[in-house]
Amino acid sequence: MAMSQLNQRRLQTFKRNRRGYWSFWIFSILFVLSLGAELIANDKPILVQYDGKMHFPVFKVYPETVFGGDFETEADYTDEFVQDLINEKGSMVWPLVPFSYDTVDFNLTESAPTPPSAKHWLGTDDQGRDVVARVIYGFRISVLFGLLLTLFSTVIGVTSGAVQGYFGGLLDLIAQRFIEIWQGLPVLFLLIIMASVIKPGFFTLLFLMTLFSWTALVGVVRAEFLRARNFEYVRAAKALGVNDATVMFRHTLPNAMVATVTFMPFILSGSVTTLTGLDFMGLGLPPGSPSLGELLKQGRDNFHAPWLGLTAFFTLAIMLSLLVFAGEALRDALDPRKTFNQQSIA
Repeated sequence: MAMSQLNQRRLQTFKRNRRGYWSFWIFSILFVLSLGAELIANDKPILVQYDGKMHFPVFKVYPETVFGGDFETEADYTDEFVQDLINEKGSMVWPLVPFSYDTVDFNLTESAPTPPSAKHWLGTDDQGRDVVARVIYGFRISVLFGLLLTLFSTVIGVTSGAVQGYFGGLLDLIAQRFIEIWQGLPVLFLLIIMASVIKPGFFTLLFLMTLFSWTALVGVVRAEFLRARNFEYVRAAKALGVNDATVMFRHTLPNAMVATVTFMPFILSGSVTTLTGLDFMGLGLPPGSPSLGELLKQGRDNFHAPWLGLTAFFTLAIMLSLLVFAGEALRDALDPRKTFNQQSIA
């Protein structure tokens, strides 16, 4: 399907913003790589060639007996005994980082946390876990959490704003008063109370934070629908008997999507920051989960190990900067004033 001239102009405007354009691609590449974190950082080999057969421990659990051992439990590939068994009749291909986010290195030459070395590029945390592995897994879970939270918040917020702006009247008045009260609630204290009552987890946090983050787009979408509902093509559609749902989401919603898409990168960065803050206070993901906030907390608790705090800081700073730069480029691309002005200049 050919791209319309308007979208072509928007794409060209997006590309002209070199900082935002390259930030988008760098962030996308980092995120795609993090989705395969098990192939980059793992305490299991990617491939084991043993006695003429191929095994993939990253994707399947193999008992030690498969490699000539004595136990029916899963093989510990970091054990020198198991490694010797495999090397007698085959070989192993290890990931770039031979540690997972929860792998504890019991062969450290000094007490944890240890400084960066050839074995642990960014050192270890206070439990002897590799920092590089935890950053890779923590980056993935932070972005996935932010994307899901942004998606759910956008769907609820756009739907609410569309209904309010399209129908207006008493419904809009009541909904606006409810949103004002809802936004005035002390969100952080409520999250703390709920986290103490409900066992924290990925989807639990996602649900709780969605309850308070969906209002971000209501005002923008509501304003667009209030403006567009009096347009001639909307009145014509109503006169032809088109039902309200079709008019709202097929004819009116596209006008509000420009503002919605513009805000989404900034909502995503805010979601990542909120999760990091909750993990920093110990109210986020369960203990042991790969978390940038937990790494920041370790940096605060271990001033003699500055690599912990610096790693978490620079990871967050780079990730949020890339998102903000990409969001600015997207905002400029969807701004009709800049799009048409640059087109006329060209």
